[in-house]
Amino acid sequence: MKPYEKFVDNILGAMRSSQGKDPAAATAIIQEALKAAGLMGAVPSAAQAPQQGAPFVDLNPPPAWAPHARQGKAAPDARVGPGAGAMPDWVARFTSNLPGQGVAGRGKVLGPETLGPGQFLEGSFGNEAGTRNYRLYVPARPVSGPRPLVVMLHGCKQNPQDFAAGTTMNLLAEEYGCLVLYPEQAAGANHSQCWNWFEGAHQGRDGGEPSLIAGMTRQVMREHDADAGRVYVAGLSAGGAMAAVMAAGYPELYAAVGVHSGLPVGSAHDLMSALNAMKGAGKKKRKAAAGARTVPAIVFHGDRDAVVHPSNGEAVYRQFTHGAGVAETEERGQDYTRAVARDTAGRPVAEHWTLHGAAHAWSGGSTAGSYAVDSGPNASAEMLRFFLAQ
Repeated sequence: MKPYEKFVDNILGAMRSSQGKDPAAATAIIQEALKAAGLMGAVPSAAQAPQQGAPFVDLNPPPAWAPHARQGKAAPDARVGPGAGAMPDWVARFTSNLPGQGVAGRGKVLGPETLGPGQFLEGSFGNEAGTRNYRLYVPARPVSGPRPLVVMLHGCKQNPQDFAAGTTMNLLAEEYGCLVLYPEQAAGANHSQCWNWFEGAHQGRDGGEPSLIAGMTRQVMREHDADAGRVYVAGLSAGGAMAAVMAAGYPELYAAVGVHSGLPVGSAHDLMSALNAMKGAGKKKRKAAAGARTVPAIVFHGDRDAVVHPSNGEAVYRQFTHGAGVAETEERGQDYTRAVARDTAGRPVAEHWTLHGAAHAWSGGSTAGSYAVDSGPNASAEMLRFFLAQ
């Protein structure tokens, strides 16, 4: 059993064994499982432990500003407490020693050969859900009309510069004349800077983080003359899961979606269901999200991914082709298998790339960024090909 899988089993076992016990006992059991996984310090002794009547601290409270928050209404820009970021933080810490994983883009001075010769502008967008910063790549090559826009959602422990370096999307955007928007998750919203795809408050239209990303997309479209018919969204891992949420919730805004090593919409609603989904459990219960099948989708997932189980790639693909009356063909390459789904008119509506021997990293990218490898099919190039063909 892989270390990550053992960790998940320990946590889930602790939760099951705590049923019927008092809250303090349940907390102690979970802490023991975390300690065994090396994810927290020593558990306090009985003498140090809180008394039986002490208040129970929720390990994963809802955001203070969310509609279902328990403690009334907070200021519009209130941030998620430490508990809400716990699941992604555990995952990031537990996988930080995997080969090739780090935050290579942080602290590095990256030049045009990595980030492209165009402008890499800074900006921000805010609404009642909070404020998020972003970086926007504007190609140096002039164009005569509106440009396509690709929204790129980074994974945990990443930032826009790091993600741009690892995916090399700016270099391709320069060639194709695309704008590239990189929203940045705030550390105050999630300790590991993961998009909170697993929280119900961030899975629907016009609320939470989806409203911020959609609002940011529209702002950039207005200010930089983007082509409203050629706006796309893509992401890696937690960013891939959020990209699927965005495509399902805003099918009129995004013409296609790319999901790399991500999860299907609605596969989790809290901490424990997220861990289960990442492990690959409960996949038979997943249903197509409303609106998801209307957006063409291209999916990449490594068959050796030990962080997000490969079954999630298949689930995303099926979710975005559900009910579309598709016909499928399959192509086998040296290091991949590609399934293509076409509608009744023969138009490609989805692609699923299974990356043979690949782990949890962006395929065909650059090691100048984190969670990226320079081997395998070039996911960025294939995504742009698929997007622009729509």
